[in-house]
Amino acid sequence: MSGRTPALRSAADLVEAGLLPARMKADIERVAQTYAIGLTPTVAGLIDAADPHDPIARQFVPDTAELVVSPEERADPIGDAAFSPVEGVVHRYPDRALLKLLHICPVYCRFCFRRATVGPGSPTYLAPKALDAAVAYIAAHSEIWEVILTGGDPLTLSPRRLEDIMARLKPIGHVKIIRLHTRVPALDPAAITDQHIAILRDAGKTVYVALHANHPRELTAEARAACARFIDAGIPMLSQSVLLAGVNDDIETLIALMRAFVEARIKPYYLHQLDLAPGTAHFRTPIAHGRDLMRQLRGRVSGLCQPAYMLDLPGGHGKSPIGPNYVTKTGEADSYRISDYHGDSHLYPPRGQSSASPRRP
Repeated sequence: MSGRTPALRSAADLVEAGLLPARMKADIERVAQTYAIGLTPTVAGLIDAADPHDPIARQFVPDTAELVVSPEERADPIGDAAFSPVEGVVHRYPDRALLKLLHICPVYCRFCFRRATVGPGSPTYLAPKALDAAVAYIAAHSEIWEVILTGGDPLTLSPRRLEDIMARLKPIGHVKIIRLHTRVPALDPAAITDQHIAILRDAGKTVYVALHANHPRELTAEARAACARFIDAGIPMLSQSVLLAGVNDDIETLIALMRAFVEARIKPYYLHQLDLAPGTAHFRTPIAHGRDLMRQLRGRVSGLCQPAYMLDLPGGHGKSPIGPNYVTKTGEADSYRISDYHGDSHLYPPRGQSSASPRRP
């Protein structure tokens, strides 16, 4: 990618770019000793440096709050290690497995649940022998229907490496679905090449791309164009977002984000409760607030815009939906109380003729 503006990788880079006061340089260098810094030129260009509460900066510019670790936080917040039968594979659910190919990303999110294992100091790629063993494990387990490529960001792989991975998975007959989790199309859209598209289109499997974005400003015209290249090639896209204090934990931003996905032909999939990664408490929102936001979202926008609100339970117990409950069982057989999106309760099946008129939007 010759001629491209270099990424910002240090506190000094952030000061030079005007994204960090010079007086903060030493403090942020201390953060960088533990957690990687990485902002693409696209990300840097999205930040309003004059806004001390800018939601893009909050996601990517380091903060000394990251050095404060709460007692409940843990380096492996969702218990990947307990379900890793061989290096590079996480097999928690019967029909799907993660294949963790690399430990680098084009950007480093300040709230990442793998922040302790990605970036400088970690192996860049899964070593050749480990990759062989990981693919052999997938091939030997016929229950694995879906392989999820992650890491690190799999679209950081060169076309050559990505093509090799697809070629290794192609002959495994029981693997029908390959899913890639990525931030690249939104935060480094120029990195998506015709080669990437062709490799995924011709993978011999059904391929899905799950885009991680947390704020509507990330869905720029360039990002939408990069996503359209996948979709126009027959590769469906899903969204993943994390509920983050100061970024998207208000209903107006959440609506704008989900609408932006749908307008870009990306189906909202998951809204994650933030994992208990070390040094992330300043991003965490109460579950009660998340549930209230989901109830508001249900009433205000199209069903196309509704993600599932999910919590990945610590200790490797997997993901559970934690959205609002609309159904309460009454004491009678087959009788329920159903809440509408206003919070009003209705008996189902109804008895007699209701005189109440529904509320208007």
